[in-house]
Amino acid sequence: MRNYYIKRIISTILTLLLVATITFILMRSIPGGPFTREKFIPDEIIRILEEKYNLNDPPLKQYFDYMKGLVTFDLGPSFSLIGFKVEEMIASGFPLSAKIGGMASLLIIIVGIPVGIISALKQNRPIDYFVMFTATILVTVPSFVIATLIIYFFALRWGILPTFGNTAPLWYIGPVIALSGYSLSFVARLTRSSMLEVLRQDYVRTARANGLSEFKVIGKHALKNALIPVVTYIGPMVAAILTGSFVIEKIFALPGIGRYFVDSVGNRDYTVIMGMTVFYAAFYIVMVFIVDIIYSLIDPRIKIDG
Repeated sequence: MRNYYIKRIISTILTLLLVATITFILMRSIPGGPFTREKFIPDEIIRILEEKYNLNDPPLKQYFDYMKGLVTFDLGPSFSLIGFKVEEMIASGFPLSAKIGGMASLLIIIVGIPVGIISALKQNRPIDYFVMFTATILVTVPSFVIATLIIYFFALRWGILPTFGNTAPLWYIGPVIALSGYSLSFVARLTRSSMLEVLRQDYVRTARANGLSEFKVIGKHALKNALIPVVTYIGPMVAAILTGSFVIEKIFALPGIGRYFVDSVGNRDYTVIMGMTVFYAAFYIVMVFIVDIIYSLIDPRIKIDG
């Protein structure tokens, strides 16, 4: 177990180092600069700004300064939001993104998995056809289309949901549904296919032949093995949702981390792009590590140190 943790920590550090290096190189390879705007800015002003933010230093020195900042959790200042540091923007935007993402993830898990199980147990019956038809439709519809339809019908035409603000509980319904639409349908389909595959295994037939109740056969023998591929998908999915959906946050005007990232790309805000990319990578790695632990809890045959 200890060796596994040591290897995982080393691989995490190397992965984050690689992500930060590639992001740094890509940002420096893009034509233009963080102060390149459609509106003309005198060269003297640009030179002063670049000197202020040390952008005229040699690339190698900029790289090592950035890596030093990562180690000390100092991601640097934002070039577009004067007076804000990248870590402050993450700290202010992540709680809202995590709150909405957490509700969306919870909805996906408590609805998608049971629906997939029911569909598998009722294979080739009307409820199975209905679930698969609905899931197929939702999988093919992008999240920004769902968000646009929610705003148009439920907010503008019918006036049921608010279009902005984060004080009323109804305000969270639109973003949560738009965020969870695709993943909920995918989880339902994945759970159904995995459950059908497990139900055809010999040990399930043996359990039924021994006179076990259907509840024990499904809950004790089939469900755990069927959930392994589902957990594999849910781990990275939760990481992506909790760190904010860029498109959804932009459509609903959410002051989350995704909005900051989208604005930073448009403004060529190098430090924000690099800092949030590394933050997302670190969060993603943590979720994958949690998935490995859940594997061993679902199926004791899977050993973390194996």
